[in-house]
Amino acid sequence: MTDRSVTFIHSSDFQLGMRRWFLDGDAQARFDDSRLRAVAKLGELACSHNAEFIVVAGDVFDDNALSERTMGRALDAMDALPVPVYLLPGNHDPLVPGAALERADERENISVLRDTTPVEHRPGVEIVGAPLLARYSTCDLAAQAIAELAPTEAIRILVAHGQCFSRSSEPKPDLIDLPGLEEALKRGTIDYVAMGDTHSAGPIGPGGKVWFSGSPEVTDFHDRREEVEGNETNSGNALVVTITKPTVTTADVTVEEQRTGEWVFDALHWDVADADDVDRVLADLDAYPAKDRTVVKYSMTGTLGLEATGALEEGLAAREDIFGALYERESKMDLHIEPGDDELLNLPLSGYARDAMAELVAAAASAQRDTGSGAGAADMTARDAVNLLFRLSKEGK
Repeated sequence: MTDRSVTFIHSSDFQLGMRRWFLDGDAQARFDDSRLRAVAKLGELACSHNAEFIVVAGDVFDDNALSERTMGRALDAMDALPVPVYLLPGNHDPLVPGAALERADERENISVLRDTTPVEHRPGVEIVGAPLLARYSTCDLAAQAIAELAPTEAIRILVAHGQCFSRSSEPKPDLIDLPGLEEALKRGTIDYVAMGDTHSAGPIGPGGKVWFSGSPEVTDFHDRREEVEGNETNSGNALVVTITKPTVTTADVTVEEQRTGEWVFDALHWDVADADDVDRVLADLDAYPAKDRTVVKYSMTGTLGLEATGALEEGLAAREDIFGALYERESKMDLHIEPGDDELLNLPLSGYARDAMAELVAAAASAQRDTGSGAGAADMTARDAVNLLFRLSKEGK
């Protein structure tokens, strides 16, 4: 009797070979290693959950033109997984002549979903791919993949890569018809849709059987401001999927998210007004447990005195080399200097130096008025100059 239940691992968007401009050589090397470890963790999940195979719903590689080193390490990592791996060509690695996935298909443990022909993993379990054969599609590949399929007693998994909703009002011919997928799920033509392209894990549609797995390692920033929707709010996961199909039209699907990633990419914003706020900024940064695998880009709004500004910049500088990357979002910064009367009075400056400080403070204030919200180049230059002169005056005491 055919087993009417199966458990497997759903992942996507490895984008192996990805480079990030904000990572220096050492950090990029750590990032590359973490991405390969995330692949290995899929195998660990398969073993711990008795999963039969792994499906990767597109964008296994970041590009079809990769170095031999990157390609070799990636193929070895996937070939070493303890269960079979099914790879779908995505928009980053479409199955064109000379594609990276051509070499993946040569490995014993790896199968590339080259066309829409159902692949029988074992009797009673089928995998149907909707591969990209060019970087951009001109039709709904998911609908095309199942158009000729009939309802079946077998468990059938559709693996697709793309979007179901457009971010613009312009019609897109490659949009995936979500209501059409839901109808196919109800009929028993398919029982689960393993989606790739979006890098955050989560279900779409009302039935709970269409899921994006997200990338197994973070690739972009999560904007932590409450009023801003972040780019990657739930990446660094893989899905453990179990399907039980007692009848053609009845399939029970359970999906469990499991952590696979090691890195954090956060976009942070602070409103600052005094030294206590500076302490809060630095404490927030210190709270990250694995700073060498954490990237933070930050912005601030507010006005600080000389002492607080100096403490802020010294604190940030002391932490820059500890983090994977820590840098200012210049276009979002709206931070200004406004020295208190006591600060200016107590500065150990006289003569030309005191006059220069007064001129720089006035220039910073003028630049602030001219730029309004958001720090312009003139504002930042004046702020930096005031800070430098302030530090020099302190060192010369």
